[in-house]
Amino acid sequence: MTENSEAQVRHVYDQWHETIVGRDLDGLMALYAENAVLETPLILVTLPNQTEGILRGRSEIRPFFEAGLRKLGNELNRWHRSGLFFSNGRQLTWEYPRATPQGDQVDLVEVMDLADGLIAHHRVYWGWVGFRTLVAALGKSAS
Repeated sequence: MTENSEAQVRHVYDQWHETIVGRDLDGLMALYAENAVLETPLILVTLPNQTEGILRGRSEIRPFFEAGLRKLGNELNRWHRSGLFFSNGRQLTWEYPRATPQGDQVDLVEVMDLADGLIAHHRVYWGWVGFRTLVAALGKSAS
């Protein structure tokens, strides 16, 4: 995998957040490579016919974000982040922390492998508040 420029990394970091908060599906999908992979347990909540939390290619990823942007309500409506991110030119990582100035939010860590300025592989790691939200959405007990 080749290294991406600082401008390409910054573009993905800024635009991913802007498009998800703005519910801009086309803008969001433009950030993903055609053969991108997305891994998140939210897939199992958003697309009930899925048996694993992995989607391959834009054709599978788009319906996930389309359903998520349409369905997800209050439990995922805060998107506070510190403005800090880490990148080595090939991988981009940042956090949506639990504690925010407005109170707790779903806590996530976004990890993206980048290729040619696009997201090639995106993994979402959930903290304890996020885990409880996922379990509740699946209708199960977190205990």
